[in-house]
Amino acid sequence: MRLPLIPPSKLTPEQRALYDDMKASISSDYQGFISVCTDGSLTGPWNPWLHWPKVGKATWDLSKQLTATSTLPEHCRQIVILVTGAHFKAGYEVYAHVALAQKAAHLADDVISTIISGQKPSRLSREQGLAYDAAAALVSGGTMPELPFRLAKEAFGANGVAELIFLVGMYSNVSMILNGFDMGIPAPDRN
Repeated sequence: MRLPLIPPSKLTPEQRALYDDMKASISSDYQGFISVCTDGSLTGPWNPWLHWPKVGKATWDLSKQLTATSTLPEHCRQIVILVTGAHFKAGYEVYAHVALAQKAAHLADDVISTIISGQKPSRLSREQGLAYDAAAALVSGGTMPELPFRLAKEAFGANGVAELIFLVGMYSNVSMILNGFDMGIPAPDRN
């Protein structure tokens, strides 16, 4: 880890406002993985966002907006995020979203394992397969080919395909932040 975790007692007023907002959502929405340490400091992408609160707040606001206005089915949403995190080998991202894919999206462990291994599972529903294909096309670089775009738009609508594209962009950003600052999987004894 290239950034020290910031205990709540060491936060500036600007950091504190962002911390309070993030911690409230983390406590209610993100269960099953370590995001808050025993001393109250935040790990994962929240820690770098706290170190640079002006950029961190903007990024956090985008993350919240993508969640609040989501139209994609949760299982497809988690597939998109796992494809993105696995592509960038973002350990914390994969760790956190494996937990969410299991609990919130009820994806089977073998399906999750195949996705984080960089492969397309053979037993996805049509919607899940289209979400996987669109995310995989986006993270591979270049313009998204017309066929996966069109099929995703037919399945999820214009807003749904836009959300899918924004999710890949958002979680590409999160993955880069996690990797750049070496925000790996927290040790269990930190919780």
